[in-house]
Amino acid sequence: MAEWLYEAGIGEARAALVEHGEIVELLIELEGDGALRAGAVLDARLTRKADATGRGLVVLTGGEEATLDPVPPGLTEGATIRVEVVREALPERGRTKPPRVRAAPADRPVGPGPSLHDRIAASGLRVVRLLPHEPDRLEEAGWSERLEEAMTGDFAFPWGALRMDITPAMTLFDVDGALGRAELARAGAEAAGQAIRRLDIGGSIGIDLPTLSSKADRQAAAAALDDALPPPFERTAVNGFGFLQIVRRRTRPSIPELLMADSAAAAARALLRRAERAKGVGSRTLIANPQVIHAIEREPQWPPTLAGRIGAPVILRPDPALAISAGHVETDHP
Repeated sequence: MAEWLYEAGIGEARAALVEHGEIVELLIELEGDGALRAGAVLDARLTRKADATGRGLVVLTGGEEATLDPVPPGLTEGATIRVEVVREALPERGRTKPPRVRAAPADRPVGPGPSLHDRIAASGLRVVRLLPHEPDRLEEAGWSERLEEAMTGDFAFPWGALRMDITPAMTLFDVDGALGRAELARAGAEAAGQAIRRLDIGGSIGIDLPTLSSKADRQAAAAALDDALPPPFERTAVNGFGFLQIVRRRTRPSIPELLMADSAAAAARALLRRAERAKGVGSRTLIANPQVIHAIEREPQWPPTLAGRIGAPVILRPDPALAISAGHVETDHP
């Protein structure tokens, strides 16, 4: 039976949809103000009318900028408008794409968007809240392995592999392996569909399959993708060069985008999770690359929150010899 596993961690909330012991969907929500989550309603002021793309620019109540699409007719610069967040801010190389909003009815109440827990509870499936002293069901289902895939962009499947590359225009998957072309295309399309679902990847997505001369083989590869990726989405047919394009609704950053936007902070949150679950008594010493330690120190509430949860002092120790992902936890008495 499918069920959601949910954990309210330090710095982030985590959820995984698990079927037959495997994670099929993985979601992370960073700690912070829910005012800019998808579905939030707030007031804004128009600072730039529609440009050539038809989008305007507004300043939200908290001072953040957002794009307004479309701009209601007759709305003048400086005017206030009630808006709904339809797409959260997206991290990109060298910049952050601002949130996108649309006009909302003036009498609609202002309020935050639904939290991660709200969203998974709305699915109607059972939600199991995990606690640190209980068995680590997320790890048992492959949590860390799936995060590693998201960070590296490398995904293995029987007799083949996917390589993911995120660009400003689209997320690309390249399929390679030792199978025959038709079989590899089917297996690669299925694996790509599973990865897209698992890592909450939206927007424009391209899958580069082996070149297939047979129409039947191209249709079979497309059918394998359809079976692996639940709707709604739109896709093209597989063309003669083996390329398939998909478009999925995009309301928030994908898991790879969240992790890659600040890899040190992602490693810091993972280290705090391990510290919560570390066995033993006495103080917990978190040993990690200096960038990871700095990421924890940037959030002054994280160490005392961890100390309060475990009932023990927390010590931070930087070690330049460690890789970003190689942090570990020591206890006084294991």
